[in-house]
Amino acid sequence: MSNSADSPGTGASPARTRRFRPVRILTAAVFALAGLIFFTSFDTAKGTNIRTDSSLLKLSDLIQERSHKNGQLDESNGVLRDDVESLAERDDGSTRAEDKKLAGLELSAGTQRLKGQAVSVTLNDAPPNATAKLPGYPEPQPDYLVIHQQDLQAVVNALWQGGAKGIKVMDQRLIATSAVRCVGNTLILQGRVYSPPYKITAVGDPEKLKNALAASKAIQNYMVYVNVYGLGWKVAEDGAVTLPGYSGTVDLHYAKPVE
Repeated sequence: MSNSADSPGTGASPARTRRFRPVRILTAAVFALAGLIFFTSFDTAKGTNIRTDSSLLKLSDLIQERSHKNGQLDESNGVLRDDVESLAERDDGSTRAEDKKLAGLELSAGTQRLKGQAVSVTLNDAPPNATAKLPGYPEPQPDYLVIHQQDLQAVVNALWQGGAKGIKVMDQRLIATSAVRCVGNTLILQGRVYSPPYKITAVGDPEKLKNALAASKAIQNYMVYVNVYGLGWKVAEDGAVTLPGYSGTVDLHYAKPVE
């Protein structure tokens, strides 16, 4: 047997040099980052459930709360407006001609109740499981099955075109500064939030109002979705109806630069 370098008589073998592998460094960094995240989460939560803490209201809850409050303020404002009008009816030195002119302006402005024959239009979302009812049309996208802002605007514009003397959307009277806007699947009108179905009521000549609806190009396009995907559409003559007067503020609010 020959003597080799590992025999006791020839001395110890050279020591191996330790080397840090990149994988080990990366693993250590990941654990350090995870620890930092856990500590930050604990410090933020302070022992509470940051997912379901009831103090953290959803944005939708805040919107509904503000909408309800705005409705109460509208009612309160309406009562105060009636009180002002009753006081104004007392002898204030104005002539009959001036009173008549004022009454006409208030009627045109939509701040007074309006009674007359009415037509109502109701729009609603399609069923969530709707499919194409007619051949040649694609299966619906989610966007096809909901009421959009332009659909509501098309109905309102057609009714004005048909000679409507006054229009109510849901429970609110429209005036010159009213804006029909949708955010997602909800209608925001004069500070209040509504969900479908949406009902629009117009006072005027029923035949002219219905003819104007039928003649609207935008509504004709909407009717394609009604027939194909089942969007809701209902037109009805309501007989004699009294529209409420607008009771909200008529002041215009706008942004101002910070001085």
